[in-house]
Amino acid sequence: MNYTGPKVRLSRKLGIELTQKAHKYVQRKPYPPGQHGSTKKRVKQSDFGKQLLEKQRLRLQYNISEAQMRNFFEKATKMVGNTGDILVQLMESRLDAFVYRSGFARSIYSARQLVTHGHILVNGKRLNIPAYQVKANDEVSIKEKTRKNEVIQDSIRSTAPPPYIELSKADFKARYLYVPPREEIPAICDVPLVVEYYSR
Repeated sequence: MNYTGPKVRLSRKLGIELTQKAHKYVQRKPYPPGQHGSTKKRVKQSDFGKQLLEKQRLRLQYNISEAQMRNFFEKATKMVGNTGDILVQLMESRLDAFVYRSGFARSIYSARQLVTHGHILVNGKRLNIPAYQVKANDEVSIKEKTRKNEVIQDSIRSTAPPPYIELSKADFKARYLYVPPREEIPAICDVPLVVEYYSR
């Protein structure tokens, strides 16, 4: 099941900013939420605890369920190459992740909503499946009526997409140029620890 709880609290727990709103709170309170979050004396984290934290960080940056995450990992293990890199590449090529990286939405949650509500076109055809895997040279665009939305316009104006996305701000279109290497994907995570977690 996808996360629907408070995003700021989750951002503080994971130490990453999942939404724009979370930015000022994470900066002001850079420690986990709760009664003992700010205490200087912290319990040393076990290896399993570190693996679990990194797995949660990666999973929640893409707002996917545990079952989806495990399916991605199993798929990655069957492909040729570095399992961790392939895992992140598969998650990054989800349609909702692409919509977010392109700047059409301010958060992965908003991106998912845009897709499920039918505001996104892939190669000119409406697609409402967030888990759809975008392929190289696919063109993703905003539906004509939705382009008038001020939130979307502001988001696109202020965005700077990663190198594997070619964005046409005037046309509200983005193209997936190639499958990016891990170092170009802005996901914050120690991926080898995620691989260790699922390899137990």
